[in-house]
Amino acid sequence: MKKKEDKKKDLEALRQDLEKTSNLFVTGYEKLKVSQDFELRKVVRGAGAKYRVVKNNLAALASEGTASAAVLKDLRGMTSVAYTSNDPVALAKVLTAYAKTNPTFTFKAGLVEGRVIDVKAINELALMPPKEAIYAKLLYLINAPAQRLVTALGAVGRNLAVVLDQGVKENKFKADAQPEA
Repeated sequence: MKKKEDKKKDLEALRQDLEKTSNLFVTGYEKLKVSQDFELRKVVRGAGAKYRVVKNNLAALASEGTASAAVLKDLRGMTSVAYTSNDPVALAKVLTAYAKTNPTFTFKAGLVEGRVIDVKAINELALMPPKEAIYAKLLYLINAPAQRLVTALGAVGRNLAVVLDQGVKENKFKADAQPEA
């Protein structure tokens, strides 16, 4: 059994983590083997997130006054949390992929950018493209009109050069011709 001092340290460590994060997934992990838990922790770290098994009452106490209080109160059963301050889509992707291969791993709720989401929304979030892909599409959309403008402006000069070149080749221009007054 843990000493009261150790419990307070655990509570404060969890509270500090919850204050820093705005993306949190509450999960159930019943009947996971040690090897499966090790694999899950490795996958979550790979997504730039943290994973922690928590006691329900400790989680509720630690979350008081934070955005995660809504999802961490009234928990039942074995509970774990995966959280990140980075990309929630990447974390949702790895967790849902893991849940597909390990059906005993389940979602209870989630918190994305400070908003509470349900299990269905977590699965929808996992289907979204990552931030980098969205940024790339956005930059393409911003860049496309400018690229078309440059192409159109370049075409005027190119077309003029082609007409002049054709005129010279067909001797339409005389070198000694003087403009009439």
